[in-house]
Amino acid sequence: MNDQGRDPGRTMWETAVLDGGPADGIRMRVTDRPAVVQVTYPCELEGPAGGAQAEAVYVYRRDPRVQGEPLRYGIDRASP
Repeated sequence: MNDQGRDPGRTMWETAVLDGGPADGIRMRVTDRPAVVQVTYPCELEGPAGGAQAEAVYVYRRDPRVQGEPLRYGIDRASP
């Protein structure tokens, strides 16, 4: 067992929900309580792209005050 009382041989999934931004309300399962979750949305390109793709990137940070499920991630307005 590790310091969080979890068996290192087993993957522990937890439910998380995103607050604010374009992904508001999305629920997902995460492991190891990541500090940051990145959400991307494809952008529509105009004209020849030569195989290039563009995505809008949104960063959500875990609220450390929330200890139980669902974990909560709020939009980081300072992210690019």
